[in-house]
Amino acid sequence: MSRRTALPPLNALRAFEAAGRHLTFRAAADELGVTQGAVAQHVRGLEAQMGLRMFLREARGLSLTEEGRAYHAAVSQAFAQLSEATARLRPAPGHVTISVTPTFASKWLIPRLPGFGTAHPEIDLRVMATERVTSFHSDGIDLAVRQGEPPFGASIRADPLFRQEILAVCAPDMTPGIAPPFGPETLSALTLLHDTHDLWPRYLREAFPGMRAAHPRGIRFSQTTLGLDAALAGQGVALASRFLVDRDLTAGRLVQAMGHVLRGRRDFYLLASRSRMLPATAAARDWLLVQADP
Repeated sequence: MSRRTALPPLNALRAFEAAGRHLTFRAAADELGVTQGAVAQHVRGLEAQMGLRMFLREARGLSLTEEGRAYHAAVSQAFAQLSEATARLRPAPGHVTISVTPTFASKWLIPRLPGFGTAHPEIDLRVMATERVTSFHSDGIDLAVRQGEPPFGASIRADPLFRQEILAVCAPDMTPGIAPPFGPETLSALTLLHDTHDLWPRYLREAFPGMRAAHPRGIRFSQTTLGLDAALAGQGVALASRFLVDRDLTAGRLVQAMGHVLRGRRDFYLLASRSRMLPATAAARDWLLVQADP
């Protein structure tokens, strides 16, 4: 008989190894997802084949015999080596790091991440939310979403994501009895929610050319996402890119306060380094472009 066929059944060895660690058939059964009786049967079969007692059955539980302890050490080491060898053969999950602004992350990307996990469970997506300009090389970035104007350089692949179209939005119950779109008189009684882009002066000039209105109250935020959160809470009127508020407009959490749409000077692009276009990066890029396509 060959050495291989003389080995005990694998299930018996697994049951023995688990029982030897836990010193209880019940805990071993829970770990292996089988019944306590199945573990006990596998161990009895192993003992019969080896012609040795592996465990002493005592009132307080199991204890390994001297022969069982030595065999358990060898079996445990063998299973550990099998696990390590299997892990080395399996390809590591792809890692993709994407740099986005905090507003883009919270208002557009995060709500869609469950869909990415379903489509690409093999990719470990890492989101770096920052306003600063990042470097593909020094910061280890694979993808970035930024506003800009092409060309971006020969080493950068730039795919358009969104046109920069700015809407004025507010909570639907902002002005009871007065339905949007608001005129300058109504707007002058409301609070304008500003961010670092400071687009309200230009928006008002274009929306109400030649008209003078009282200077509205204002609150200033360091990030657009904070201004949008304030608008959702009914604290005023905010300006934001259409793609950032589409979900809230569709759900009725926000309404368009005025009909004017401010066309931005710089659109949003998905940037990638041509020299770092690994398969996982290309898959994440393609998924993002599909999500952005109306």
